[in-house]
Amino acid sequence: MNRALVSAAALLMLAACNSGERAPEPGAPTVMVADALCRPTPKGRKMTGCYMTLTASGADRLVSVESPDANIVQIHESRMESNMMMMRELRDGLPLAAGQATVLAPGGNHLMLLGVKEPLVAGDTVALKLTFETATPVEVTATVGQPATPENNQATAH
Repeated sequence: MNRALVSAAALLMLAACNSGERAPEPGAPTVMVADALCRPTPKGRKMTGCYMTLTASGADRLVSVESPDANIVQIHESRMESNMMMMRELRDGLPLAAGQATVLAPGGNHLMLLGVKEPLVAGDTVALKLTFETATPVEVTATVGQPATPENNQATAH
């Protein structure tokens, strides 16, 4: 019986030393992230866009993004206004519909890295931590490269 008590006490102590990150509860909302990509930064430029596809298990909202590779990460939208492409921060975050892919892509919703600390070169990676209204935060490693465009796809198709 003493061994059982010692074992139980050891397990409780290990649980108390936990890093604070908890595994999601079974059935808790989750967000899957695919195809994370950030553009390279041209020489002297300290900002760039990042793109990916987010699929939430339930209705949710991307509320913030952090990266050790940039001073600030903002959630942006691009849209046409008066025949000009305009970009603005989505201060209330980006809504995610349940079970539907939300694509962050050039010319639309995207993440904007501001104050990039080191130049980003194709092949590098960028660490991103996405925080949601209800789902557990997701840590992503985005590849640095050029996003596919219709022009690129036509040029490589034979």
